[in-house]
Amino acid sequence: MLTTHFCGIVSKIVLVESNPARYGFLWRWFDEIYSLLDFLLQRHYLSRTSASFSENFYSLKRIPIGNGIRRWASQGLPRAQHWRSLLMIIAVPYVKVKLDRLFARLREEDDYAIHLPESSRKRLCKAFLAAYPFLNMGWEGWFLIHRLLYIFGKTHYHSPLLQVAGVRLANLTPADLRSFEQKSSSVSRSPTTTSVVGKLTAAFGKALGGAAVTLSTSVSVGIFFLQFLEWWYSSENQDTIKSLCSLPTPPPPVHLDSLMNDDLPRLSTVCSLCNKLRTNDTALATSGYVFCYRCAYTYVKRHQRCPVTGYPAELQHLVKLYLPEA
Repeated sequence: MLTTHFCGIVSKIVLVESNPARYGFLWRWFDEIYSLLDFLLQRHYLSRTSASFSENFYSLKRIPIGNGIRRWASQGLPRAQHWRSLLMIIAVPYVKVKLDRLFARLREEDDYAIHLPESSRKRLCKAFLAAYPFLNMGWEGWFLIHRLLYIFGKTHYHSPLLQVAGVRLANLTPADLRSFEQKSSSVSRSPTTTSVVGKLTAAFGKALGGAAVTLSTSVSVGIFFLQFLEWWYSSENQDTIKSLCSLPTPPPPVHLDSLMNDDLPRLSTVCSLCNKLRTNDTALATSGYVFCYRCAYTYVKRHQRCPVTGYPAELQHLVKLYLPEA
């Protein structure tokens, strides 16, 4: 769920920055839009596979607690467990995010606000600021205790939300997989109708099913790709990435000509190749030295390097200099 939320955040940022006038509402109502789309997605998977989207991706299913009737995953969850699962998957994280943002905003306002005589609203905000860290610590501790009990085999629930929903997780069995195949084959073998409405409905159902499969596959691949991007750009991995991407500084090129710096002309207006006053001043971009155009052109074309430093050079590195008239 964190990765899909990251995917939504990336899409929101890209759209809002590309056209803030048209897509600015995505920033203001992102949590509500995301929760609505997540509700539709999770309801579809809970009804068809008895699991949330991420649980089905890892071949898991939800089993109702205290229900003696054996159900295949393709039958979906009972009504009570179905809606309680949706409540735990959608509503609880939504409320938690809103409370976290409210706490951050009120704390920032309290730090920079001018302290006037307190009103009832101000006292309520102060009580919330004082109590929420302890409530949040108790919430996180509740989850930590369940995870520890699950690790040591003392409970069937790795999350207290599963216990509240009245379900537990289990792996899909071969019988569940066969039930999925039988359900899909029975839909494909359903009797065809001769009416136009029936044909349109069947065609729309097939197109919708194909789109759902394509979307599921694309989302699965995209989630892994975005998870890689999240890891790549995380601050904790910057040192590792720099060490992998950075190359050692190459040694300076060895001078391949007999001309040394000591042999350079003392006057800056003299060409170091012909030792005459320069004509048509031309600089070599790879080293910065200036020569006569004819001298530099002939030497670089023959040796493909700077005559002073030995740096590799090509004819396109010659830059004509146009000096102002004296």
